[in-house]
Amino acid sequence: MNGIHDLGGKQGFGKINILQDEPIFRAEWERRMFAMFILTFAGGFFNVDKFRFAVENMDPVHYLTSPYYEHWLHALEQFAEEHGVLAPGELDAKVAELKKEAA
Repeated sequence: MNGIHDLGGKQGFGKINILQDEPIFRAEWERRMFAMFILTFAGGFFNVDKFRFAVENMDPVHYLTSPYYEHWLHALEQFAEEHGVLAPGELDAKVAELKKEAA
C-alpha cells in the first residue's frame, strides 16, 4: 500500500525533535488507549495486519494532523463497529451529545 502513512525515505518533513526525558504517554487518554489496544487485540478483535490496514485507511489530512494514539483510536472505533460493540453512527451521536452538554 502506498499512502500518506508511508513516509519512509521521503524528504522535506523537517527534523524530528526528540525531547530528552520525553514521556511515553503525553496524556492519560493515551495510556488508556494503549490498554484498550492490548485488551482488544488479546480478545481477537483484530490481528496486526488488520490494525495496520485500518490506520493506513485514515483520511490523509486526519492522519497527518492527529497524534499517534489517535490513529490507534481510529482503528479501534472501526473494529468496535465491525464487531457490533457500537452501532454505526452511535459514537458520532454520543460525541455530539457531549458537545451539546458542554456548551
